[in-house]
Amino acid sequence: MHDTYDVIVVGAGHAGNEAAAAAANLGASTLLITMNMGVIGQMSCNPAMGGIAKGQIVREIDAFGGYSGIVSDHSAIQFRMLNRSKGPAMWSPRTQNDRMRFAEKWRLMLEQTKNLDFWQDSVIALIIENGTCVGVKTQLGAVIRSRSVVVTAGTFLNGLMHVGEKQFGGGRAGEKAIRGITEQLVELGFSADRMKTGTPPRIDGRSINYNVMEEQKGDESPQRFSYTNTPLVRNQRSCHIAYTNTAVHEILREGFDRSPMFNGRLQGLGPRYCPSIEDKIERFSDKDKHQLFVEPEGWDTIEVYVNGFSTSLPEDVQVRALRAVPGFENVKFFRPGYAVEYDFFHPTQLRHSLETKAVNNLFFAGQINGTTGYEEAAAQGIMAGTNAARSTWNKEPVILKRNQAYIGVLIDDLVTKGTKEPYRMFTSRAEYRILLRQDNADQRLTPQSHEIGLADEDRMRSLELKTNRVQKMRQGLERLSVSPEESEKLLVSVGSSPLRQKQKAISLLTRPKVGIHNMIDLIPPIHSLAVSNKLTDADLESLEVEIKYQGYIEKEQAVADKLQRLEYIGIPKNFNYHAMESLSSEAREKLSKEQPDTLAAASRISGVSASDLAVLLVRLGR
Repeated sequence: MHDTYDVIVVGAGHAGNEAAAAAANLGASTLLITMNMGVIGQMSCNPAMGGIAKGQIVREIDAFGGYSGIVSDHSAIQFRMLNRSKGPAMWSPRTQNDRMRFAEKWRLMLEQTKNLDFWQDSVIALIIENGTCVGVKTQLGAVIRSRSVVVTAGTFLNGLMHVGEKQFGGGRAGEKAIRGITEQLVELGFSADRMKTGTPPRIDGRSINYNVMEEQKGDESPQRFSYTNTPLVRNQRSCHIAYTNTAVHEILREGFDRSPMFNGRLQGLGPRYCPSIEDKIERFSDKDKHQLFVEPEGWDTIEVYVNGFSTSLPEDVQVRALRAVPGFENVKFFRPGYAVEYDFFHPTQLRHSLETKAVNNLFFAGQINGTTGYEEAAAQGIMAGTNAARSTWNKEPVILKRNQAYIGVLIDDLVTKGTKEPYRMFTSRAEYRILLRQDNADQRLTPQSHEIGLADEDRMRSLELKTNRVQKMRQGLERLSVSPEESEKLLVSVGSSPLRQKQKAISLLTRPKVGIHNMIDLIPPIHSLAVSNKLTDADLESLEVEIKYQGYIEKEQAVADKLQRLEYIGIPKNFNYHAMESLSSEAREKLSKEQPDTLAAASRISGVSASDLAVLLVRLGR
């Protein structure tokens, strides 16, 4: 270990790992500090990656040169594309993962990353000189200096775990909390608060009766997250669905008087979209049942995760309630569910680069910013690591815009709007959903990442080859004319009206029920075209979406381009809004507090009106 690094990353969860990998791959000498080298990349909650909007984020991280997609593919035990019944803007990939192999793959990939060192220790303080973070102090007495620091403390800052009436310090089962950092930053003027999250019991799969549950299989033709040549999961493990009932709810209510959530001991704000089971039956008291997703923890282990049964109720209540669920009558517990309460810092104290406004060269990523979920954390990690490395060379930060990536939406929401509850990404949060699809993340992000030196030559070459294949296929469809006789079998099979004369193949594809795969299967000239261009299923899917939704894509892009000009109008650091009497008093107050980097960011702050923006435009010489 060196005495000085370009970048120090504190914490080796999803955010910390991506931050460390990004900084090191950009060429920065990087040190990853973790309390326990044995749990690098641990899945603290459910053993799955992706899902609604989260799957798009994993694809974006991969396209930008990150590791999460590769790790997920190598440890996948099931793949599903969610929301297939909806439009392509909503399609979201998800994997069920082997928890142990996931963490193992993360560690092995990090160990094989050049410029990256490791140190097992607890950081107890940051070294701040003249308003700049220049290193860390550890519990073992080490003083390690650096040009920038990324803090990804997860749920460990003053973490407090709750099981019934019992409380004990820690950020995760079996691991201690981090103390000192919050207090130091609050003294420096940072605003901190408390949040909470929960986890369900882990149980012995041998004690479950799966015969009375609904089986949930993976896709027949599974895909992968990564745009690299990662393995496809073939023999998939099924998940299962069970249901609570009124008897379960009554047993749970019996324990409410001993629940930290209801007796006032648990003060932090919990996730709205992933509530505890006691929260669900209280908030939705009219519901007779709730779904439980029974998820295997891996290929070989018997451990099972009961998704949907997060709880901090006493152990005896957890056991009795779960045994009242059909299929769990004889269930054996590995460990009970628990809640964890922890410190976070209001993300409006950050710049879009994820550097703090109060302290230079100090970056935050992950749950410390008020988010929830592996994917949201990893997305912040890769951007914080990238910008921490670039800050050491005095380069401009890389900031993804809202029309470029869900990552851009996530960070912009946090920095401009803040959050009072654990922030979770949804497709509805993005106004440019048809542009930000899961199939085109490489087209959106790999060129930019390659330009800054993060995405390697292999990724760029792969994208170019894919683009060429798809373009040649599209040109072939534009040139090829299909006769009524050639198309008859296809159109009859999908219940579409027959052709009366020859029509270009690309026009045929725009019909609602006609898909590229059945065109290839039933129209020989199109089959030959696909074979000659060696298109993959992913290529064909991307091509079909681009053709079918071309009008919507162009319309959305036009709107994005119109608003884009505001993104290029930067606002100087420490701009004196109070000196501008033409601004409304509310705008002066909020702009001074938030210190937005661009006029676009200013426009998204509640209370800043169109007239305020016009005043700023004039003041900035535009």
